[in-house]
Amino acid sequence: MVDVAREAGVALRTVSRVVNGDATVGDQLAERIRRAIDHLGYQPDERARQLRSGRTGTIGAAVRHIADAHPVLRAIDESARGVGLTVVAMSTEDDEERERDAVMSMCRRRMDGIIIEPIADGHQYLQAEIDSGLAVVAFDRPATGVAVDTVLSDNRGGIQQAFAHLAAQGHRRIGYIGDDERIYTGRERAAAFREALSGIGEPLDGMVHPGPIEQERIAAALESLRRRAEPVTAIVTGNFNTTVALIRALGPDFGSTALVGFDDFGLADLLRPGLTVVAQGDVEIGRTAIELFRSRLAEPGGPVRTVTVPTRLIVRGTGEIGP
Repeated sequence: MVDVAREAGVALRTVSRVVNGDATVGDQLAERIRRAIDHLGYQPDERARQLRSGRTGTIGAAVRHIADAHPVLRAIDESARGVGLTVVAMSTEDDEERERDAVMSMCRRRMDGIIIEPIADGHQYLQAEIDSGLAVVAFDRPATGVAVDTVLSDNRGGIQQAFAHLAAQGHRRIGYIGDDERIYTGRERAAAFREALSGIGEPLDGMVHPGPIEQERIAAALESLRRRAEPVTAIVTGNFNTTVALIRALGPDFGSTALVGFDDFGLADLLRPGLTVVAQGDVEIGRTAIELFRSRLAEPGGPVRTVTVPTRLIVRGTGEIGP
C-alpha cells in the first residue's frame, strides 16, 4: 500500500480508504489509486484485514442437499456477493450428526455467521457460539432450542392455495404425498392439507401420505391412493423431490390425474401438460436471509425476527384437469 500511495501521489490513508470501499473518496482520486493498484499488481492481504476488523466476510451455509438444485442457496449466494460477502456451503443430507459437524466446523473457522436449513431436533449446541457473537439465521424451518432470526415460506398458505385450486376444478377426493413429518415443513404442509380436506367434509383415512422421500415409498403411496374404493382424482405433493418421484411413478399416466406440486423447478413448464405449482419466493427468501444476517451483525442485541414469505400459485395445466 505504501508503493501504491507513492505511485498515485496520495497519502497511505487514502489508499486504505479506497481499498476498503470508502465511497467518500472522490471519483477522480479513487480512479487514480485504482490505476496505480492495477499497474503495481497490488492485492490486499485478506488475513491482515480480518485481523484488524475481527470479521472474515464469510458466511457458512448448512443446507439439506447441496448436490441437488437449491434455488434458495443460489439466491443467498447472489445476495451475499452483492454486499461483498462470501458463502461457504456444506451439505447435511438430512442427518443430525452431519449437521452439527458441518456447523461446528464453520464455527471453528471463525466465519462471521451461519445460515442454516435446520434438520436436527435441537440446536442448543449453538447457544455458546451465539452468546460469543456468532450471527445465525435459519431458513425454511425454525431452529429449535435457540432464539435466532428466521425466514420461512408460507407453508400452510401454499397448501391451502393448492387445495382450493383443485377444489375449484370440481375435485373432492384429493390425496397428499409429502415429506417426512419429523421435518418442520413436512409437518406443517401435511397438517394444512388435513385441515383443508376436513374443511370440505372428506375423510382423512388413507388420503395423506407423508414419509421419507424414497421412490418406492412414493410409488406405494400413489398405488394406495389409486386402489381406494373411490380413487382420488387429484394429488397435492409436498415438495420438489416428492413431485419428481411421483412423476416417475406415474410414467405414461402423467397427465391423467390432476396434480399441484409444492415448489417450482426448472423444466416444470416443459412437461405436457405443464406442471401447476405453488412456488416459494426463493429469491426473496435468500435476500431476506442475508438482510437478517447483516442486521444481526450490525445490532447483535436486537430483537429476534421471523419473516414469512408468501407463496404463489403458477397455473400450467396439471392443476386444471377435471375430475
